[in-house]
Amino acid sequence: MQDGPVRRLKSETRLQDDNQYRILVDAVIDYAIYMLDPQGRVSSWNSGARRLKGYDASEIIGQHFSRFYTDEDRAGGLPQRGLASAEREGRFENEGWRVRKDGTRFWASVVIDAIRDDNGALLGFAKVTRDMTERRNAQLALEEAREALFHSQKMEALGRLTGGIAHDFNNLLTAILGSLELLRQRLSNAPADETTRLLDNAVQAGERGAWLTRRMLAFARHQDLELRPVDVAALVRSMTDLLQRSLGPSVAIQTRFPLGLPKVQADPNHLELALLNLAMNARDAMADGGPVILSAREEKVAPGGALAPGRYVCLAVTDTGMGMDATTLARATEPFFTTKGPGKGTGLGLSMVHGMAEQSGGRLAIRSRKGAGTTAELWLRVADGEVEAPGAAPAGRPETKTRALTILAVDDDALVLMSTELMLKGLGHKVLTAMSARQALEILRRGEAVDLVVTDEAMPNMRGSQLAEAALAERPGLPIVLATGYAEPRSGESPTLPRLEKPFSQADLARIVDEVMRSRAG
Repeated sequence: MQDGPVRRLKSETRLQDDNQYRILVDAVIDYAIYMLDPQGRVSSWNSGARRLKGYDASEIIGQHFSRFYTDEDRAGGLPQRGLASAEREGRFENEGWRVRKDGTRFWASVVIDAIRDDNGALLGFAKVTRDMTERRNAQLALEEAREALFHSQKMEALGRLTGGIAHDFNNLLTAILGSLELLRQRLSNAPADETTRLLDNAVQAGERGAWLTRRMLAFARHQDLELRPVDVAALVRSMTDLLQRSLGPSVAIQTRFPLGLPKVQADPNHLELALLNLAMNARDAMADGGPVILSAREEKVAPGGALAPGRYVCLAVTDTGMGMDATTLARATEPFFTTKGPGKGTGLGLSMVHGMAEQSGGRLAIRSRKGAGTTAELWLRVADGEVEAPGAAPAGRPETKTRALTILAVDDDALVLMSTELMLKGLGHKVLTAMSARQALEILRRGEAVDLVVTDEAMPNMRGSQLAEAALAERPGLPIVLATGYAEPRSGESPTLPRLEKPFSQADLARIVDEVMRSRAG
């Protein structure tokens, strides 16, 4: 007789518990919690699901849960695999994109649990979804920051290594090119023979080495650019012969420049080097030769893009070669990355062009497709002024307007010191030499009549700038020139002292001596 009331009490208690459970689940607004039948159709819907996915219960109950998945995930069978895994394993967990009612996507963390009765029969599934978009974006931002820091540290380390190598190489080139220049002067009156041709080849090889160090230094640290208005069409015409000799007979150079093209703001020497790099890359991409097209057009850039708004000239170098796939194109301007064989490329050319373009206020853009050629575009700002670039210095022995001086040359490298001494003597000066800052100070303290000091900066124990400080303390007003293989002043180097960049020629020496002595006289 008492079984009836007991059963009713248990049933009422169960209903009360179920109602409290539904109220609790519906109160959760940060999670979408809902039930699925064994086929995957929605059978319950809480307020969190309504808030997260945008559907009211009347719109979604009875619908298959796969409608929350992206088209690509549905096509790949992900909803069915999720249910099958939950039925087999008891639980399925996954993260991925899901779609709201309005079509927007969010990054979801999903858990599907299989629900079974006491006999183990499948009743359906409990599904919990949480919006993880903000956490994912924060994690991606953190990873990007870590990658940027790693890349920055790597570039800094490479820059230090590259700059040091370039500095040492510049010392060697100073000695090589200086000695060859003096030797060529002494052979200039002799008839042309095999000796002078070999000498010319050696000079060209040394100049190519100097180009390499400029590339290395452009990567290691910014070089100073002498920006001025440059007529791009005229510059290309002036270097056509050089381009043709460099590219060889299998390449046909074509130029397409409109009339009235405005001048650009650029360093003409660095722009020539950039064009030569791009043209040689184009040649190397065409195994059987072909045309290399140099073209230009004026463009107006609106606000909001990668470039500052204004007028630009887009200078393009196009080839019909092998082209690049997306992965190679993404790394094309990365320092030391090259697709050329060993010994055929440094991997610094495009990074140098990229750096030059950005320093000039423009950019380098590369378009390429595998098997369909490449177009490299240099975007350069249109110049405001119309100042002509100075003409090149005449070849041959440099002239000096300075009277004969007594010059103290200081360098810890014996080869560089000897070359500097001979070049200065060739200009008519008396030269004292020292292989260290200490020796140089001893010469000055002996009371030698020294009109000018030319000193290397990177010396052991005492740098050239430290020597200058000590020398000026004893002889105020003494003219001092710092010779350096670095592209810009180093830490501790005086920015006020005249600088002579290595490798330097006799003409460079004559120029800096004239400038320093004229400024002192003025």
